[in-house]
Amino acid sequence: MFSFKQLEALYWIGTLGGFSQAARRLNTTQSAISKRIQELEETFDTPLFDRELRQARLNEKGEEMMMIARRLLEQRDDAVEQFSKPEVIERRLRIGVTELTAMTWLPKLVQSINQHYPRVVIEPEVDDSTHLMEKLLNDEMDTIIVPDAFADHGTMAMPLASVKNVWVAKPGLVTDHKRPLRIHELSPYTILTQGSKSGTGIIYDRWIRSHSQFPNRSMSCTSMVALVGLTAAGMGISYLPYLPFSSLIDNGVLEIVETTPKLPDVTYVALYRAERKSSFISSVLGLVQECCDFSNAFQGQLTTQRVRS
Repeated sequence: MFSFKQLEALYWIGTLGGFSQAARRLNTTQSAISKRIQELEETFDTPLFDRELRQARLNEKGEEMMMIARRLLEQRDDAVEQFSKPEVIERRLRIGVTELTAMTWLPKLVQSINQHYPRVVIEPEVDDSTHLMEKLLNDEMDTIIVPDAFADHGTMAMPLASVKNVWVAKPGLVTDHKRPLRIHELSPYTILTQGSKSGTGIIYDRWIRSHSQFPNRSMSCTSMVALVGLTAAGMGISYLPYLPFSSLIDNGVLEIVETTPKLPDVTYVALYRAERKSSFISSVLGLVQECCDFSNAFQGQLTTQRVRS
């Protein structure tokens, strides 16, 4: 009779494309993975891989077995999560976030998950939205928290919150403050953007192009912290989330550049693969909704009320 360990080995080899990758994913050795596959093939007396190729590629029977393995593993996970108490669930949780979430409410989310699921190993990863999306589609993430900039790719989106962004510059860089500037009037300045890998960058690139020609001079930077430094040094005008950086505006490090129309708010969502949703992931998404708060940078611990609820 076959085992779940053998099915896991087959599934992750097929998903990740190799024995060594599956071994890393399952925290074991490549020889152990090979042994599980050998036992699985002996159980059904049929090869599951095309061994004439140098890389690990499932043959027709292997593809059929992988479909069965995926279904059985999902049913096993659902059963474990449905009938286990939260405090005894053991698994990894891979969460992808962009820089804004990392510098605002990610610590609060990690603390909340730890309180509800103390034996779950949380693996947060901070990256650009497009890279996180690729990892989600490649089954390297359980959920990602990104701006709502992507068309449907077989994922489900749970709306979280809208973030107000404003144009900012070094005080004195823009001299005409008598009226809000039209978007095309920003063209004499270098526009500092978050780039094509950023969800916010994608949204605002589309928006700017819909109102005027793209600025004559632009510079993209993947780091929001670096953008703040470049803007404060007078290198150009950038867009930043208002509330987390309001202290820099209040202290005169940056000043708001009013425009008409104003920048649209950016909606953040939690994305997940529909076929991967389980009772555990549903619970985690509930905690994400509860903790989501882009109003302040470097937020501390949960409030006593939330801890007890």
